[in-house]
Amino acid sequence: MTLPHLNRRFSRQSRGGTVVPDATKVLVVAQPAAAAAFAKDVNRRRYVIRTAGSGAEALNGHRDVDLIVLGLELPDIDGLEVCRSIRAEGGTAIIAWAGQGDELERILALKAGADDCITAACGWREFVARVEAVMRRVRARPAVPETISLPPLRLDRVTRDVRLRDQGIDVTSKEFDLLYTLAANAGKVVSRRELMTTVWGDQWATTSRTIDTHVSSLRAKLGCGQWIVTVRGVGYQFGRGCDEPAATADGVASRRSSG
Repeated sequence: MTLPHLNRRFSRQSRGGTVVPDATKVLVVAQPAAAAAFAKDVNRRRYVIRTAGSGAEALNGHRDVDLIVLGLELPDIDGLEVCRSIRAEGGTAIIAWAGQGDELERILALKAGADDCITAACGWREFVARVEAVMRRVRARPAVPETISLPPLRLDRVTRDVRLRDQGIDVTSKEFDLLYTLAANAGKVVSRRELMTTVWGDQWATTSRTIDTHVSSLRAKLGCGQWIVTVRGVGYQFGRGCDEPAATADGVASRRSSG
């Protein structure tokens, strides 16, 4: 069974040729035979389907879809890594497809950023119900901007470009995700737990020094410790750089007492 080529545009037609203007656009990512069979059944539910037979194809073709059904066993890239990469780019709904996967595999998929995880035992009625539930949650999320401009700093989520005073700053993938998460929540304190979940997909590694190491590297690259303010006992907050007065001289803010 061959896998259809990844089209640039979706055909907005359901069974019988009827136009479905608001149909959910689904990208099914799995090995060719499995993807084709899965897509055939999903089509009957009036979803607009596209298929990808590899992780590379998924990473190149997922940006205009509403939902990704992501098989974890791919021929080129580990499915969990594909999940992390897609999640790092934005909030597109992801349902991981673990096949006969055990509990650990499902947990790893959720930690990698999937909104839900199904196995081969999942029936079509359950699948449709899960899609509807995931889409309700996703549509309730605030939109993630493609660019964030907080002069003199500018971040571009599509190109993953960081520019300070119109000069490019070389950052790693995780450094970009960390800085972007803080900038997207400017004015708010982001907890260490939330950062671990958003950037690393690991909500249990709360004692890790990973965040501190990345924050220290970012401060050095940005040339100022006040771009990222430490809120003791809580997490971090996006600052205002060294051109503007910051919370304190050393870039560390004390947690405000409640009440």
